[in-house]
Amino acid sequence: MRIVDRGAKVAIIGDDDNARFIAELLSELLVSVRQGFTPTLGDVRAILEEAQQSGEKPQQPVNAKAPSVIRGDLRIRPRTQGQQAYLEAIEKHDMTFAIGPAGTGKTYLAMAVALSALLSKRVRRVILTRPAVEAGESLGFLPGDLEAKINPYLRPLYDALYSMVDMSRVARLLEEGRIEVAPLAFMRGRTLDQSFVVLDEAQNTTTEQMMMFLTRLGQGSRAIITGDVTQCDLPKGTISGLSEASRVLENVSEIGIVNLTKNDVVRNPIVQRIINAYDADKARREAATEH
Repeated sequence: MRIVDRGAKVAIIGDDDNARFIAELLSELLVSVRQGFTPTLGDVRAILEEAQQSGEKPQQPVNAKAPSVIRGDLRIRPRTQGQQAYLEAIEKHDMTFAIGPAGTGKTYLAMAVALSALLSKRVRRVILTRPAVEAGESLGFLPGDLEAKINPYLRPLYDALYSMVDMSRVARLLEEGRIEVAPLAFMRGRTLDQSFVVLDEAQNTTTEQMMMFLTRLGQGSRAIITGDVTQCDLPKGTISGLSEASRVLENVSEIGIVNLTKNDVVRNPIVQRIINAYDADKARREAATEH
């Protein structure tokens, strides 16, 4: 199969079935581009790999025809089948768990939906939180006061905010208390009404911390809990609150649980290759142990 660029036209050379599929795929991607979406190499690779694994004809990209979700002044568009299922779960449930590897858009989509709800005045405030787990270094040895010590753990949340809304607007929303970024420990004893709450890096919560967080939700509030159970920084032998909650709550109909996979990775394509390499190495080690 070859694709030849001929200026204003593209020639697809190969057998009929594959050429027809590639032509349809390129046409759908062109429609998507005209609607404001910029497909990445990772998007196309995910579609083709999914087809190869299933042994069926590849499906067109999930975002090619589906319109973006526009709330407030934010545009939210799923890039993969898993992300579309994630957004649908958020729409249907007041509480949603998103579990999956790095790069699948768990945190970004959660924060985008939360900000959209805030900007469209469906909630009064957005609360972004994550546990401050000491992953290999002690907070006591970090310089500065408590705020300075905690800031590195919260920095990824600020970075995601600034990628969606300009810094001056974020600063104003923070000053007005309409956006709050705080460590999970600061949630204790509070009742969060009319709020959209996002708990990030939830794999680093203990059972007690997760239970504390889940029972903070008040009237008119919604919550999204995200995490990657393969990247837990808790002390050895400590059960992850995310793993336990997803097991205990899986049959509660009011709660959505979405499991994203490496096929939903939308970062640099090398991220997916890294995940594949680690998965393959884990499988080899497990096979060697069995023998």
